[in-house]
Amino acid sequence: MRRNLVTGTLVAILMLCCFIAKATDWETDFKKASSTARTSGKYILLDFSGSDWCGWCIKLEKEVFSQDAFKDFAKEKLVCVLVDFPRSIEQTREQKQQNWNLATKYGIKGYPTIIILSPDGEPVGETGYLQGGPGKYAQHLNEIIERHKAKR
Repeated sequence: MRRNLVTGTLVAILMLCCFIAKATDWETDFKKASSTARTSGKYILLDFSGSDWCGWCIKLEKEVFSQDAFKDFAKEKLVCVLVDFPRSIEQTREQKQQNWNLATKYGIKGYPTIIILSPDGEPVGETGYLQGGPGKYAQHLNEIIERHKAKR
């Protein structure tokens, strides 16, 4: 019994550490991210996720977002925002309200949904999980960005 308690505690700590690691790499304040995007000229990636319960969200994080190849691409081209709807991770009332407002604004119907916004906040693309790893995913996002730039 004690062994199960210790194992369960360790698993919970590891999950929390993984969430914290992602949260430190990704912005959670949409207004701050929007300001950064406008001044830097980078596009905004909104990741609508159920980080602690959605299988496809967890898979996207593990296979793509946590990989150095994606992080390098994002550092150059994106301001990444986690718009999370967790079941067992506490959030402030303000965070929950912001996330619900964004989900309503962009008509989110499932997770993961990835919305790409221009530096001035205009929606330019929507996607979700794709097989192929971080390089293929970065290429896919770059194509969305380049199509938008070509239209301007």
